[in-house]
Amino acid sequence: MKRTFLTFLCAGALAVSCATASTADKYTVTLPLTEDEDGLTAYIVSFDSGEKVDSTVVADGKAVFNGEVTTPLFARIILDGNRAGMLVLEPGDISANASTRLASGTPTNDAMTQLFEKQSALEKKFRSLGDTATKEQKEAIIAEYQQLSKDALAQNINNPLGLYLFIQECYNWDLNALNAQLAAHPQFADSKRVQTLRQGLINKAETSVGKKFKDFEITYNGETKRLSDYVGKGKYTLVDFWASWCGPCIRETAVIKELYNKYSDKMDFLGVAVWDEPANTLKAIEKHSLPWEQILNTQNVATDIYGIPAIPCIILFDPEGNIVSRDKQDADLVADVDAAMSK
Repeated sequence: MKRTFLTFLCAGALAVSCATASTADKYTVTLPLTEDEDGLTAYIVSFDSGEKVDSTVVADGKAVFNGEVTTPLFARIILDGNRAGMLVLEPGDISANASTRLASGTPTNDAMTQLFEKQSALEKKFRSLGDTATKEQKEAIIAEYQQLSKDALAQNINNPLGLYLFIQECYNWDLNALNAQLAAHPQFADSKRVQTLRQGLINKAETSVGKKFKDFEITYNGETKRLSDYVGKGKYTLVDFWASWCGPCIRETAVIKELYNKYSDKMDFLGVAVWDEPANTLKAIEKHSLPWEQILNTQNVATDIYGIPAIPCIILFDPEGNIVSRDKQDADLVADVDAAMSK
């Protein structure tokens, strides 16, 4: 199923109003936890900017935030470095469900909870179809989802829930489509996440098939490595941008191993570890017996330069460093490599 379907399902008739207060209004946010978590610090963090908005120390098995907000915003609760729920921070008494961590008690939060509940129900309905489902049955649910998504985004276009939904939809647009949407909805142009996604699309276009590679360098454990140490050196080079925690990345290493066993005497292979801790990367390299060279601890550097929104991302460079294949996996990747090696 396409990312559009899996990312979010939006219920129709979810129009909510989220007025911006002219003066500061008070809020209370209560997150039930356990007494084992007493003493930990919990934060409310802006979903868009990543900035910490409020903090509290867990006591008596719950985190209670009290404050004032002039402009409502979409936010996450972070506990001990881990995500512990999401909410719209707006005036009123907001409570999070102990198990689902979904917020309720104010208009936009109630609407958001309904949205996610209907999302879950529709995803369950799709999964229940099983292998015997017809193409028409699957397409009917996807069409239902897409219409619900379109309606909910339109109905919530001027509140924080609408910004969240708009950001999710950005992942499904190319640069031209995103530019058109921003022209139609300029209120989202200042969003840091939207700006980052737009720049990513620009960078992706600049590193698409036919373009020259862009270099980067990473220093880890006293050693500096550059992409140019491996690419543009007279051989085809297959570069795998991956992370140890990424299941699809690990599954794709089996395909890369087959290509490595077939062509390692004719072309080079390189792994670029992104969004990962080096210790975890090294454990995965050993566990899965990955024989090719690796650049560790690139975090966001490589993915920002190449406009990579999701991994694995596999790029094939020709001997001069030009990109001849990008974003291919499985049989499509094998076909591209076979074609390059047949020249």
